[in-house]
Amino acid sequence: MARIAIIGGGSIGEGLLSGLLRAGHQVKDLVVSERIPERAKYLADTYSVRVTSPSDAVDSASFVVVAVKPADVESVLGELGRAAAAAEGDSAEPVFISVAAGIAIAYFESRLPAGTPVIRAMPNAAMLVGAGVTALATGRFVSAAQLEEASALLGAVGGVLSVPESQMDAVTAVSGSGPAYFFLLVEALIDAGVAAGLSRQVATDLTTQTLAGSAAMLLERLDEDQLGAGEGSGVQPNTTAAQLRATVTSPGGTTAAALRELERGGFRAAVDAAVQAAKRRSEQLRITS
Repeated sequence: MARIAIIGGGSIGEGLLSGLLRAGHQVKDLVVSERIPERAKYLADTYSVRVTSPSDAVDSASFVVVAVKPADVESVLGELGRAAAAAEGDSAEPVFISVAAGIAIAYFESRLPAGTPVIRAMPNAAMLVGAGVTALATGRFVSAAQLEEASALLGAVGGVLSVPESQMDAVTAVSGSGPAYFFLLVEALIDAGVAAGLSRQVATDLTTQTLAGSAAMLLERLDEDQLGAGEGSGVQPNTTAAQLRATVTSPGGTTAAALRELERGGFRAAVDAAVQAAKRRSEQLRITS
C-alpha cells in the first residue's frame, strides 16, 4: 500500500488520518508532521502514528499531503523541496496534494523540484466525519493513474470529483463555505420553531432530523435517476431537488405558503449573492506566485 505523509496535524490533517485508518490503511504506511509538541503527542497517542519532521516524513512517501495553514506553506515547502531534491533518484517521485486554501498549483510547482506532480484539493468540513466532498485540480505533471490513486485516497473522507483549477474559487464558495450556510439555516429554523411555540430541544431535534432526512432523500433519488437513465445521462441535481420539493408542496397548503414567503424575502437571490461574495473573496486571497 502507498506510503502517505501528512504535513500538518490540525483538524484537516487529523480528519484525513482518521479517514484513512477507517478505510483500511495500515498505521505503518502513514506518517504525520506536526510542529506543535502537544498536538504531535496527541496524534501519536490517539492514532499510534509516527510523528516526525517534514523532511523525514517525505522520505519514501508516495503521497505528501500538505495540510498546513496557508501562511505556513512557504516555509514548509522550502523544507519539503530540499528533502525531495535530496531524495531524487532514490525512489519514485511523490505526488504532492495541497489542501491549503487559496494556494495555486503553480506556487507549489515553482518551489518543488522540476516535474513534481501536484494536485490541489478543496475538501470541506464534513470530511471530519467521513461525509465530506473534495474537488481536485491537477498540475501539469500529474498522470491519470496518479489522479486515480489520489481520488481513492481522499475518498476515505467522502466524495471526490475533478474540476479545472480555474473553478476552485467557485468550489470554495459552494462546498468549502457551504457547511456554514447549512448551519446558519439550522440556526434560523430552530429559532423560528421556538418562536412558533416549540421548546428549543424539540425544535432542534425536528430541524436536524428533517434536514438530514431531506439530504438522504435527495442523494437516493439522484442515485436512482442516474441508474435508470444510464451513465452520462446528464441528470441534473437541481431538477431532482425541484421535483422533490414539488412532492411535499400541496397547492394552497402550508408548505406553499411558506415557500411563497421565502421567495418574497429573496431567498434564492440571497443564496446567489452569498456564493458570489465568497467566490470574490476567494479570488482576492488567491496566491499564485
